[in-house]
Amino acid sequence: MGHDTKFEKRTNMSESYKIVDDGLYFVTFSVVGWLDVFTRRSYQDIIVNSIKFCQDKKSLKLYCYCIMPSHVHFIAASESKNLGNILKSMKSFTAIEIMDAINNNPQESRKELFMHQFKYYGQKKSDEGNQFWKHDNHPFFLESKEMIDQKVNYILNNPVEAGFVNEPHEWRLSSANPRSPIKTLEL
Repeated sequence: MGHDTKFEKRTNMSESYKIVDDGLYFVTFSVVGWLDVFTRRSYQDIIVNSIKFCQDKKSLKLYCYCIMPSHVHFIAASESKNLGNILKSMKSFTAIEIMDAINNNPQESRKELFMHQFKYYGQKKSDEGNQFWKHDNHPFFLESKEMIDQKVNYILNNPVEAGFVNEPHEWRLSSANPRSPIKTLEL
């Protein structure tokens, strides 16, 4: 099944986003239990490809981003004023794809831990089954240049503050890196 078809079929999350206007939003997706899932390239590629798909096919406008081991930050907007639905679809699709990739990866040494935690968090909220992304991370409207600048700084310096790199441009999965796999627009 191609990415387009799989993405369209896996878009029914119960979470709703309160995006009332067009404009820029600071968005964070965090893995349940702050699990360091995005340490393997195969799992990183799922989120990267999903973001690219949303840019190409769903009018996602991405201005700044950083993918950390346990969470993703970005500043985004939507041409179609449909950012809430785009984010909901992206989270739903990536959750299923990443959990499948973990479960089917014979080299994943943390498979039992991850799958146990996904099940634990899924049942904690009801009998949902498994849960990959936390439900309490909602878009934050950026209403001023100062707010935008503060969030850009926060996003790009996240890997530096975490001690992974010395300079923002050294982090591969960041818009600060000129060789980033995801292209962004200028603010």
